[in-house]
Amino acid sequence: MKLKLVRKLILCSAFFYLPFTGMAWGVLGHRIVGQIADSYLTKHTKKAIAEILGTESVAMASNWPDFIKSDPAYNYLYNWHYINIKGGLSTDSVKAYLESDTATDAYTKINFLVEQLKNKSLDHDKKVLYLRLLIHIVGDVHQPLHVGHADDQGGNKVKVTWFKDPSNLHTVWDTQLINFQQLSYSEYATAINFTTKESRKAMQEQPVSTWIVESYQLADKIYGDIKEVDQKLDYVYNFKYVDTLNSQLLKGGVRLAGLLNAIFG
Repeated sequence: MKLKLVRKLILCSAFFYLPFTGMAWGVLGHRIVGQIADSYLTKHTKKAIAEILGTESVAMASNWPDFIKSDPAYNYLYNWHYINIKGGLSTDSVKAYLESDTATDAYTKINFLVEQLKNKSLDHDKKVLYLRLLIHIVGDVHQPLHVGHADDQGGNKVKVTWFKDPSNLHTVWDTQLINFQQLSYSEYATAINFTTKESRKAMQEQPVSTWIVESYQLADKIYGDIKEVDQKLDYVYNFKYVDTLNSQLLKGGVRLAGLLNAIFG
């Protein structure tokens, strides 16, 4: 009986652990993006989303595509969370790559999801799935290392030390930088959600390809700062990148709101 109990505990632990590995922004980051987006939705958009998601908020829906990674039936969604682009390319080269991109990746799937959700005759179950995915993946592409390099799995293989703990570059950007601020997702969203009508308009008018280019350029800078294996990242790293972190979270929320208003507003 004891052995069976131990096995059950191990399986339960694995279930709760799996969704939190390899996630862009992690739980808090995605909810911050969703919370910011919600603040810029029109009444019509909020009503349309409520008809699809019920009482589930945009912030809470944002984590579903990571939580569902524990179910093998959804393995086909794995590549939807990121786009790999080799380093050292010019802006024009990245744009040219995106223009011919037909791979299963975050860029092509954002475009796919937007078009699908504009279809008013789409089955309700698909509306729920596609809306949750769109909310999440827009957040994903604003985490710079989700526009990283294939050979190091978006920084997952770049070993660093976060203060005293072994980590990797991807995890630092997914969760550790955000967690270091010691705020809840609602507190964090309130702390950084300062925009003007003009700045929101400018962000929302930019095509998805521009978001990808921005994250790609940031990723190149982030990669370039790592000079050695197990490089120690601490207070100085936070000071250097916290404004970039907050800017990407804010842009993700504002742009997500723009997409949702364009679809449902």
